[in-house]
Amino acid sequence: MEKENCTTVTEFILLGFSDHPEMQLFLFLVFLVMYGITVVWNLGMIVLIKISSQLHTPMYFFLSHLSFVDLCYSTTIVPKMLTNILTQDHAISYPGCLIQFYLFCTCVVTEVILLALMAYDRFVAICYPLLYMVIMSPNLCIQLVAGSYLCGMVCSTIHTCLALKVSSFHSKNVNHFFCDLPPLLSLSCSEVRLNKLFLLTVTGFNEISTTLIILISYGFILITILRIRSAEGRRRAFSTCASHFTAITVFHGTILFIYCRPHTGKTVDTDKVATVFYTVVIPMLNPLIYSLRNKEVKHALRKWIGPKILS
Repeated sequence: MEKENCTTVTEFILLGFSDHPEMQLFLFLVFLVMYGITVVWNLGMIVLIKISSQLHTPMYFFLSHLSFVDLCYSTTIVPKMLTNILTQDHAISYPGCLIQFYLFCTCVVTEVILLALMAYDRFVAICYPLLYMVIMSPNLCIQLVAGSYLCGMVCSTIHTCLALKVSSFHSKNVNHFFCDLPPLLSLSCSEVRLNKLFLLTVTGFNEISTTLIILISYGFILITILRIRSAEGRRRAFSTCASHFTAITVFHGTILFIYCRPHTGKTVDTDKVATVFYTVVIPMLNPLIYSLRNKEVKHALRKWIGPKILS
């Protein structure tokens, strides 16, 4: 009976968050404001790092690429989601769906690796301050960032090619607000065991390897901080590391929750809420958590914005 209902689809219907019309305007305004803040903060951070010579260091080089990736994958998802809410036209073409997933997957894998690189960068800066600029040379930083983008593109290319082998679906209604792989695979009439196995393997490997780098780096950072004699110095270091580690925990926690556990119909709504954290909330907060609390960034803002306001 299920196979009789299978068909080749030319478009999908993204069901979104809520079927209640009275909630649509509220959701639209909330996500519009959050996306606006995301664009302004991340684009502003990229421009500020580019024009401020005092921010031309490995740390801010990684931060500028983190802001770029946050801006990219938020832009891949949120504008289409806002259009769906406002117009009630939830359709997305089959090629458009795959392109959205490809871009989203590339950005997420890249960000996972970038967060690990940033933790390693902080480890070198705090534990080996005299050798920092030697170890984190410009060429090495460029190679590390290029490698993170390459890994993201390779993973998303394989995922997308495997998804193309799914020839028919028993429904075109995707119970999500964007084209993510698990809800698409749940609609498949084809055998998708290989897709799910590869998704679990790649996600698990990326999460385990990058989390180990982060934990080891912050472990050595913690040991170094505890050796600082100044109470004020320890407090500042703990404050910065705690903010970074909290953001990393939320990002990795949501990814593990969504992609590394069995999926059932009862967990779909929970997955949507969790997905909002790393597609909308975290890209909005990352510039504040990683950059705007730093004295160098505040000084650069005062240097470039202050005279313009006074003039």
